[in-house]
Amino acid sequence: MIAALMLLLAVDSGTRRAPVPLEITPVEPDSDGPRFSCARAIGVKRRNDELRRKLDDAVAKRPPQIAALLVQYRVPSYRVYVSNEASDDVAVLENDEPVARIAVGKRPRGLRFGPDGRLYVAVSGSPRAGPGMRDEDLPPPDRAQDGIAVVDLAHGNALTRLPGGPDPESFDLSRDGKLLFVSNEDASALSVVEIATARILATVKVGAQPEGVTVSPDGALVYVTSEEDSEVDVVDAISWKLVARPKTAARPRAVVFTPDGSRAFVSAEQGAAVDVIDARRHIRSGSVHIGGAGTKPMGLAMTRDGSRLFVSTGRGGSVALIDVAAARLLRTFERIGARPWGLGLSPEGDKLYSANGPSNDVSVIDVGSGRVLKRVTVGKSPWGIAVSPR
Repeated sequence: MIAALMLLLAVDSGTRRAPVPLEITPVEPDSDGPRFSCARAIGVKRRNDELRRKLDDAVAKRPPQIAALLVQYRVPSYRVYVSNEASDDVAVLENDEPVARIAVGKRPRGLRFGPDGRLYVAVSGSPRAGPGMRDEDLPPPDRAQDGIAVVDLAHGNALTRLPGGPDPESFDLSRDGKLLFVSNEDASALSVVEIATARILATVKVGAQPEGVTVSPDGALVYVTSEEDSEVDVVDAISWKLVARPKTAARPRAVVFTPDGSRAFVSAEQGAAVDVIDARRHIRSGSVHIGGAGTKPMGLAMTRDGSRLFVSTGRGGSVALIDVAAARLLRTFERIGARPWGLGLSPEGDKLYSANGPSNDVSVIDVGSGRVLKRVTVGKSPWGIAVSPR
């Protein structure tokens, strides 16, 4: 297999060099997949943001050629990471196939990408409780297993574990990537964790059974859902003070902002709805009913342009599609999988991934048709999904 693609990257790197022709030649693949030889290559130092931007702009002008090469030789253009709550690891998918499993610790759930090629994963020593189980019937938690695992994506292994407070479930990063805001379900609290020093800087009291955590696009606020109190706790991201507590439908789970930060959408498990929060005034301004047998809105994934919102329905086995501007239900993708929970969109927005806990797999969904393209076995009780950018 011999082919070549000539890309002329007209990049002014601050020197008097002429534009550099980059010849990428796929050669015979080995057991690890396709290999490539390059006539010339351009490297960018980590902090050279100006050159990185110019390179990105140059490459962005030739998406058809680059996309064709990636497809032809099955070069992975992005990866999908899936937290497996019952097998204590994170599964890695490339080209919609499993390629690795990374051990991270007990009960991995929430996961987010951070700076410097790292993935952060919430792990917990609290025992899993099945439907109808009482807390008093469970074994005691092992707090030594609580924390935020730090995964080196380049090498595919967990480097260390940061403190995350008791029973960390979900979290988000500050806009500068220096802090983690972590929900502590057992403690009704939000922990503020400094990554560089591995210290908990503050603990903010929030509503009972906090779950979803999302930082606003401008980085000024942290929204935390409270399942038991049916509210969203709004925390100032600088002072770490509680500033508002808008009510929601029963048992709010996840929260996502529109790109401009003007509204937040909150899935309500027992309310069979997605509530709309006016993020300027911090009040509920609307609600989208999600019907269907067994429907329990859970995970959320919004398109990059903020026009569409996907909602997993848990035991409903479906994914709902919402028109964000109109705040109305457009359609429902039926028979997606067994209790779909976490959701993630491909960088191009053409595929949606759902974590299906009971069936130990991930559904790959064609966004245009709503059809399940395939199901990929990943591990035990998949919970959350994070899709790496290109």
